[in-house]
Amino acid sequence: QNNNWRFKMSDINMIVCLKQVPDPEAPPDAFNVDTTGMKVIPSANVDSVLGQYDEFALEGALKIKDEIGGKITAICLGNNLVRDVVKKPLSLNADELVLLEDEVFEDGDSWSTANALAAAIKKIGEYDIIFCGRQDSDWGYSQVGLGISELLGVPAVNIVQKIGVADGKAVIEQIVKGGYRVVESELPVLVTVSNEIGNLRYANLKGIMAAGKKQPIIWKPADIGLEDSQVGASGSRVKVEKLYQPIKEVECEIIEGESPEEAAVNLAVRLRDAKII
Repeated sequence: QNNNWRFKMSDINMIVCLKQVPDPEAPPDAFNVDTTGMKVIPSANVDSVLGQYDEFALEGALKIKDEIGGKITAICLGNNLVRDVVKKPLSLNADELVLLEDEVFEDGDSWSTANALAAAIKKIGEYDIIFCGRQDSDWGYSQVGLGISELLGVPAVNIVQKIGVADGKAVIEQIVKGGYRVVESELPVLVTVSNEIGNLRYANLKGIMAAGKKQPIIWKPADIGLEDSQVGASGSRVKVEKLYQPIKEVECEIIEGESPEEAAVNLAVRLRDAKII
């Protein structure tokens, strides 16, 4: 249905892919590594939030809706999703929230996550622009968005700082070394959004109250045409061989001398022996 562009701009359908993550601002000692299960386990006092780059992606969709209208559907995948967190798009004028929520969605890699999200987007059916963050805020793989693009067979523009729609095409500013370039793409298109697009706006009280009354759509794997074995850990194609917290060791050597001048000479000799100078 997307091959024939609907030139009525208000009909544009946007999908934003979001991820609930442990707060990246939490201190490192608030996380433990399960070396057996190959998991990072946050402590109970670490809040869940939407990924930062996903929020930038949402802001990009909202800016288009501000300008020309359209419909925004937010999708979030996981298990035990915190409603106050994942309903944030609804408080900011997104139209629908789809949750891929089941324990079998847990611990997936980039492939199984992209596969589930692509299947959900196919089920939604109508999409002109798909927004993803340029990377996730926990593992930082930068693979899911482009994986969705490949699975759906739609073009992708990576690391975007601005996007608009004109004459039935997406007009995109893509970040490149030393600046940006302007790219035009037929629709549908997927973009991965960077922080340059701007921080996500704040919800007002009216929006928060409206979001509280809306219920998300919840899909299990069978609802999107997938088997349990195709999603989450079961569908992963990457095997983690080792997961550990790096040990940081600092050694300090005191260079002495009978006088400041002698200490300076001794320091220079030591640095030369260490091939630092």
